[in-house]
Amino acid sequence: MKNTEKLYEAFGELLYVVAMADGEIQASELAVITSKLVDHPWGADIQWSFNYEIKKQRDVDILYERVISYCKDHGPEKEYNFMIELMEEVAKASSGVDADEQERMDRFVNDLLEKFKEDIDQIQNA
Repeated sequence: MKNTEKLYEAFGELLYVVAMADGEIQASELAVITSKLVDHPWGADIQWSFNYEIKKQRDVDILYERVISYCKDHGPEKEYNFMIELMEEVAKASSGVDADEQERMDRFVNDLLEKFKEDIDQIQNA
């Protein structure tokens, strides 16, 4: 069963991973996150999760694996497009997208696409 609240918690964690990819969270990245989440129906929940990760400062690689695992379990979701766009904007917010940020975004997109392909194959072969 899909848990929307858990999905948005994972989105906040993923924003933390992207923002920390260059080693620190910059004011320009925070501004993008705040402005994009203010009008989102679950923006407060995503922001809370992001802020929580700032306090905890968990390892970004472990956190990324946890997020992608949850997204795979959750399955296809239209909100992934919003998240990918937001990740790209956060990554570009400081001094452009660095190699680590781009790698994390690419991994996220590729992992989701592979999951979607698997789901589609299962539907077509049912």
